[in-house]
Amino acid sequence: MKVLVVGPGAREHALVRSLAADPGVTRLYAAPGNPGIASLIGEASCLPVDTLDPSAVAALASDLAADLVVVGPEAPLVAGVSDAVRAAGIPCFGPSGAAAQLEGSKAFAKDVMSAAGVPTGASFACTTLAEVQQALAEFGAPYVVKDDGLAAGKGVVVTEDLDVALAHAAACLDREDGRVVIEEFLDGPEVSLFCITDGKTVLPLAPAQDFKRALDGDLGPNTGGMGAYSPLPWAPDDLVEDVVENVARPTIAEMARRGAPFVGVLYCGLALTSRGVKVIEFNARFGDPETQVVLARLATPLGMLLRAAAVQHLEHVPALEWRDQAAVTVVLASENYPDTPVKGDAITGVDDANDWPDAWVLHAGTALEEGELVAAGGRVLSVVATGADLTAARTTVYAAMERIGLRGGQFRKDIAETAAAAELTAHLAQPTAP
Repeated sequence: MKVLVVGPGAREHALVRSLAADPGVTRLYAAPGNPGIASLIGEASCLPVDTLDPSAVAALASDLAADLVVVGPEAPLVAGVSDAVRAAGIPCFGPSGAAAQLEGSKAFAKDVMSAAGVPTGASFACTTLAEVQQALAEFGAPYVVKDDGLAAGKGVVVTEDLDVALAHAAACLDREDGRVVIEEFLDGPEVSLFCITDGKTVLPLAPAQDFKRALDGDLGPNTGGMGAYSPLPWAPDDLVEDVVENVARPTIAEMARRGAPFVGVLYCGLALTSRGVKVIEFNARFGDPETQVVLARLATPLGMLLRAAAVQHLEHVPALEWRDQAAVTVVLASENYPDTPVKGDAITGVDDANDWPDAWVLHAGTALEEGELVAAGGRVLSVVATGADLTAARTTVYAAMERIGLRGGQFRKDIAETAAAAELTAHLAQPTAP
């Protein structure tokens, strides 16, 4: 099977890495890919394309005689890339433009959840600052303000400061067709659960937790994600079953009822509140950086799984197999991320980090300039590690990260720290054999 992965980041690097390990995948291409992907599958297999041009992506897939196209980022999905690929007769893993509105519009997603009876927070979609002020006054602090459209994971502000909330709302409204969603604050820890679906069958992956704030202790501005880990030793035993039955399946059924069947991965961003599990948001694609740790633990061949969803025969897939390991990923970001990230600085030590046992580096925002690897984005690299438990995985991931050099580079040092302590406590609480 020849597979084309569309996208340039660490999520796509993780997908390519897992697909490369699938014996059923005979050839891999990436468009446009990145230097890390090129080193894995060969520079000639990373091909230039405008990922927001559906006809260009479909033409490339046809030229390659691809058996499967996997669309990574959200913007190409909303632009209709999957529609064009399917129209060319090629199976595609990724929802149609209409179905991708689950991520493309927060207001649309709320409407779907309401119709499907999915538990979520109350919200108001606002088009004027007066409406915003009224909604913020009704909910009170903490204020949750979301750009209605795509914002690369950084369109959400959660703050106790009314002025900050109003300023973010005003910036969202200033955009063309600007609309902003004001929501009630949902308490409790957050969880990400990916559900693979062919529009009918829903197959959950392992849950993960990511870290959105830039600084240790969940301080600093919101980002696209600074790290993640899996499994979650503190999560309820019935969490996955609960989410599949009360969130994913009703949502998929509602999308089919609306004539926009959802084929791909439904990312369920959840809050485990004092009133039960509630949806914070849906995404229409694999999340970054959670993909890095979930795929690190998945033993089932990824190509087979994604193609089964793309051709709408997911019901034939046997029970998923998981490695009995924990995984942790830590993001290395450039100086001044997420505000005005510094680009162009040299990155060193990546090969050394890749040589560290049970660790590997995934490229997010990198480029080659005259043969030198440099930072080309806010989130530059993800370092991933596995271990017998979260403590072991954390030790490995930070040891590997310390081998990488980037002037002004920043990374959180507390990824999975609390969960590792919970895991240790659980182990100590287990009764010993007589």
